[in-house]
Amino acid sequence: MSALPLVNTHIHLPPNFSAFNTVDEALDQAKAEGVEILGASNYYDFTVYGPFAEKAYARGIHPLFGMEIVCRIESLAQQGIKINDPGNPGKMYICGKALTKFQHPTPRAAQLLHTIRSGDEARISKMVDLLRGLFHEAGIETDLTARGIVSDVANAFGVPESTVVLQERHVAQAFQSVFFTDVPIADRAERMGVLFMAAPKANPNDAVAVQAEIRTHLMKAGRGAFVEERFVTFEEARDLIVELGGIVCYPVLADGMNPISEFEANPKLLASYLTDLDIQAVEFIPNRNDPKVLTEYVNVLNANDFLISAGTEHNTTDRIAIVPVCKGGAPIPLLVEDLFVQGALQQRDHQRAIAVEG
Repeated sequence: MSALPLVNTHIHLPPNFSAFNTVDEALDQAKAEGVEILGASNYYDFTVYGPFAEKAYARGIHPLFGMEIVCRIESLAQQGIKINDPGNPGKMYICGKALTKFQHPTPRAAQLLHTIRSGDEARISKMVDLLRGLFHEAGIETDLTARGIVSDVANAFGVPESTVVLQERHVAQAFQSVFFTDVPIADRAERMGVLFMAAPKANPNDAVAVQAEIRTHLMKAGRGAFVEERFVTFEEARDLIVELGGIVCYPVLADGMNPISEFEANPKLLASYLTDLDIQAVEFIPNRNDPKVLTEYVNVLNANDFLISAGTEHNTTDRIAIVPVCKGGAPIPLLVEDLFVQGALQQRDHQRAIAVEG
């Protein structure tokens, strides 16, 4: 049995879409599992990090503060190269780790956060309007608006509306709730077929599965409620992370994407791409990865001096363990786990050192 400390550098907390209803739920589970370092990685609002830090320290857990940004590398998009998003060439998820200046962002950081958030809010608002129209065409009436969903999320979690950044999952959940309220159980499969204009695969009584089908059939590229994202550039995303005092970190999918993306086609190529972009840290969500594949990528990236960490996301309603494991529950190989622990400790030390310097 490993004597290594237990760590997780990536979960989502409410009001982001999360497996947890409260910060306390997340920290209680982490404490019960013996986790010593826990990192949150929320979208575009950091208000939750105050109570997260206070409650984590009270439980003997060291908190890490992070963020996720969606950006676009136009040159790769033009070449049709997928990065770490299965459906969109050139689209990149990038993380900021161990943020230290989020409480008092620089003017440049504040401007970039405003640009990202305002564009995201406009897109989600349009998607809600389109979904409302699609539901109307299927005979399901609703007065849902983006503002109304924000209010519902804020009320559900007891937070100010200003802290809520709507995600597609929030929207799908809201429309699924309307569908379940409006349509009797016996009629749901048939009405889903009308709404999706395709035979549903989900159990019509499974709320989470129906939410996934709403996203797949109505909200993704080429579907009736799809709205093109307004991306910032990679350079802008990197600048924002640096301005917030964080470490620029690339989330690796590896065999979590089938087939593996062109950007990550093999670990040496990935290391080369990331070096060219001046990214020196990577993160895995091992639950997606076969242990052998995970080991191959981690070994090569470690040999190229990348800081390496791991998390679980917890960005669905599935309440999985906070301690990361590999696909199918397989244990993480011990040497890989050791590198994940080292990465978490380096993030902790960065957060401490920069905070003291600041």
